[in-house]
Amino acid sequence: MLPLIKTYIPPRDILMPKLEEVLYSGYIAQGDVVENFERKFEEFIGSGHTLSLNSGTAALHIALILAGVKEGDEVISTAMTAEPTNVAIKMVGAKVRWADVDYETGNISPKAIKNAINSKTKAIIVVDYAGTSVDVKNIQEISKKYSIPVIEDAAHALGTTYNGKKSGNHFPFTVFSFQAIKHLTTVDGGALQIQDKELYEKAKLIRWFGLDKKLSRLDNDIQFQGYKYHMNNVNAAIGLVQLENIQNILQKYITIGKYLDVELNGIPGVETVIHYPNTESSYWLYTLKVDRREDFIKMMTDNGFMASEIHKRNDWHTYLNDYPSEMPNLDKFYSKLVHIPCGWWVTEEDCDKMVELIKQGW
Repeated sequence: MLPLIKTYIPPRDILMPKLEEVLYSGYIAQGDVVENFERKFEEFIGSGHTLSLNSGTAALHIALILAGVKEGDEVISTAMTAEPTNVAIKMVGAKVRWADVDYETGNISPKAIKNAINSKTKAIIVVDYAGTSVDVKNIQEISKKYSIPVIEDAAHALGTTYNGKKSGNHFPFTVFSFQAIKHLTTVDGGALQIQDKELYEKAKLIRWFGLDKKLSRLDNDIQFQGYKYHMNNVNAAIGLVQLENIQNILQKYITIGKYLDVELNGIPGVETVIHYPNTESSYWLYTLKVDRREDFIKMMTDNGFMASEIHKRNDWHTYLNDYPSEMPNLDKFYSKLVHIPCGWWVTEEDCDKMVELIKQGW
């Protein structure tokens, strides 16, 4: 069975010497290797300051704190995402206010964001679902007009671009995940890309109990709540090796995604995602909207290709559904949503076979 998701680990002869060097160095906690990984990741993104963390969820949590979200506030978000996006909102005691999606992309709708804004709105979370860029221009305009900070959840979108610039360049806070199945994995981990230097320095304290690692424990004075959210040298060492080849890995996703975009376009019962102008997806997942989804999934799996909607829309979780909302675009999108394999492990022959099967119908 060709899987939907497969972890990329560099060859043993490349990874293991670097990993063993750290493991037997006598220092495996957060240190110079973490610092090196952060600076290399900044170079890859092209702007801002990288705060490496032990998960993307930690990055979301810190971003909400930096954005000033507190208990009783509201954060506008999307239900078309993995659960951590919205669980993090509850971690700061805030409530989730849903905005509908654009049917063409499955991403949060700028028009729906505007309709959801009220006096309690303190932040907006946008998600580049499956690697497809959000409508950056219109969301930036909303943020500026209403003075509401935007947190971009780019867990699916490492390498996704808008106007030639990668995710991580467009909003004050951008969250990345290095969890096991992402484009770049450190086994587990994440990062928060912060544009403001002063907020970055504050975030470093939040990451480590409120303590300043430049000072001794005896010279420290904790002044606000912090957490144990840091990355360690072992994870960072893996990340550094992954970064050496990340552009090649990303290009494999993108090449296959674009090929499928062309070959699957116009097939009866199938709709491909329409991307916003001047954007390029990272194609972390390949998204289709199909008629009779269960029949489609059965046909694909019977022929050796995994297919699934993968994510449960978040408004179906009681704990996250603070304000039940009518979302007709999401209803229509989710009823047709399915993903098929797309990534470094998928061959051209696999693509052609999938296209042939889909053209034959289900």
